[in-house]
Amino acid sequence: MRGAVRASRRGDGDLRIGLVEVGPRDGLQNEAALLDTGTKVELINRIVDAGSRRIEVASFVRPERVPQMADAEAVVAALGPSPDGISYIGLVLNQRGLKRALATSVDEINFVVGASNGFNRANAGVSPDATMSEIEAMIPNVDGRASTITISVAFGCPFDGPVAIGDVARLAARAAAAGAHEVALGDTIGVAVPAQIEAMISAIRSITDVSLRCHFHDTRNTAVANVVAAYAAGVETFDASVGGAGGCPFAPNATGNVATEDLLYLFGRMNVETGVDPAMTIETTRWLEQKLGRELPSAVARAGWWGPITGVRDSRFETRDLRPET
Repeated sequence: MRGAVRASRRGDGDLRIGLVEVGPRDGLQNEAALLDTGTKVELINRIVDAGSRRIEVASFVRPERVPQMADAEAVVAALGPSPDGISYIGLVLNQRGLKRALATSVDEINFVVGASNGFNRANAGVSPDATMSEIEAMIPNVDGRASTITISVAFGCPFDGPVAIGDVARLAARAAAAGAHEVALGDTIGVAVPAQIEAMISAIRSITDVSLRCHFHDTRNTAVANVVAAYAAGVETFDASVGGAGGCPFAPNATGNVATEDLLYLFGRMNVETGVDPAMTIETTRWLEQKLGRELPSAVARAGWWGPITGVRDSRFETRDLRPET
């Protein structure tokens, strides 16, 4: 199986969480500036150099609907096969998108289904059940590549309002039964709070042990809190976007993803390893701001890093000493 979908424990017992860098795909798809293929490739290479191991590099969708992703094949071709230990991810919405993705060298396929009827019809033109049935038919045809099913608007929909936990849990169970290696829970419009995260993960865990990943947007400034809640509930893989770039063209007012460097600060200060270099990530944010012609929302990029703390060796923080070093 190509691609790696799980976080891993280090030899000393500490948890090394996995960050999936979605800046080159979700980060760019809602930007007004259209970056050329070479700039996108440079962005991805910078991200790899900083230590990211799983990167969403392209979205195989209709160019007229998402013009920022019109050069998906060209980006993957320019990148070439992924280096050892690196996994390139391509997002698809339907059979045509899957065929396009499989004709490239991407290592993982990310399928998407909306948890609500209103959003899924805006995004795919059909009901969630119809999209899920199509995904179930596509999963066996991923040609040995790792597969994720992202459940969008899992915590709230811009059209239908609140989303029932049971609806999301049933989609997750269907994803697992279909053979998906991972389920990603997407807070597409950034409405979730930690109590929802805990309840959702508990409900899913009651019916399936599929590997979970979380994708939080920071629209209402709750993304970092939601990451902490998901991590405490056992999730070990999180999406993040360099600089906090991002949004969804099919969801009104869906602003950026949680910033990669903000999560690097969070986990770094808790002595939880990510393998990603903060300074290089912040440098990439500065570079990307120049290319996009705007300031990105990352808090850490604005405020700067702050020195290390000691005493946090337990990855679930049962014992803590949060005093700064003196």
